[in-house]
Amino acid sequence: MNRIDSEPSLHDEAARAGWLYYVGGMTQDQIAAELGVSRQRAQRLVSRAMAEGLIQVRLAHPLATCLQLEAELTRAFGLVRCRVAPRLGSGGDSARATAAVAAELLESYLATAKPLTIALGTGRSLSAMAAELQTQKVERHRIVSLIGNISPDGSATFFDVVPRVADKIHAPYYPMLVPVVSASVEERALFQTLRPVQMAYALAKAADVSFVGVGQMGADAPIYQDGFMTLEELKNLQAKGATGEIVGCIYDRQGHYITTPLTDARGGVRIEPGGSAPVIGVAAGLSKVQAIHAALTGRILTGLVTDEPTAIAILQHS
Repeated sequence: MNRIDSEPSLHDEAARAGWLYYVGGMTQDQIAAELGVSRQRAQRLVSRAMAEGLIQVRLAHPLATCLQLEAELTRAFGLVRCRVAPRLGSGGDSARATAAVAAELLESYLATAKPLTIALGTGRSLSAMAAELQTQKVERHRIVSLIGNISPDGSATFFDVVPRVADKIHAPYYPMLVPVVSASVEERALFQTLRPVQMAYALAKAADVSFVGVGQMGADAPIYQDGFMTLEELKNLQAKGATGEIVGCIYDRQGHYITTPLTDARGGVRIEPGGSAPVIGVAAGLSKVQAIHAALTGRILTGLVTDEPTAIAILQHS
């Protein structure tokens, strides 16, 4: 797929320089190298970004390249929502790049007068999004978890974002009080008989919008590294074509779910492809490109928040 390499405007350059400086934590020398300009020009661009209000903790000026990538992704996958964050340069944290953009999109839903049920997954990207949310009172909305919050050792999972978001917006929340993966299908069925679990499950299934992370299924698979499966189980899933994971559910390159005794024992709600309510993936990083592409292809995701390098790679993968 071809990209249109239009000449960036002065505002684009200033906004990008400000983003790299204030969000990416880059020095002016590093910004100059990243943008291919002199150090003096990089300094002037950063100053201009602040003077013209292009940077206000969040990027206030939308970059033309990001808008173009959003349009291309929307056309390619029929998305209902798409946001692309500016690149942070080499070594930048992709979760930090998408955090403010994802938070802004979530806040657009929180601003609606109609009471909404908002379902959330877990992971680093959603945790970063929660940290960027503006504190406000929106008690008319409800927050519910899509996935269990109990680790194999019995502790709460580190990246459980539901209470963090609920605390920021002073809204009632409903945790999924089950293990991320139960010891057996029978144990999972036992948890499903509990009334609080049934209530959370029903709310999550009927959510007006969902925000989820996307995990890759290579050797660095988060679900493996966090101790929710053994290396043997990971290799078995890879042999079946496992490409990505969303809220504990594993899928192949076409975005079709893979069923094994392990996947049947996972806690929480499986997102059914092509639903009417938006399901927005918040994910970036080149290691996640195949997983994101598969989820978009299979319509598990109908919305996406990512960054420039990942967006370009997804489109090229298409």
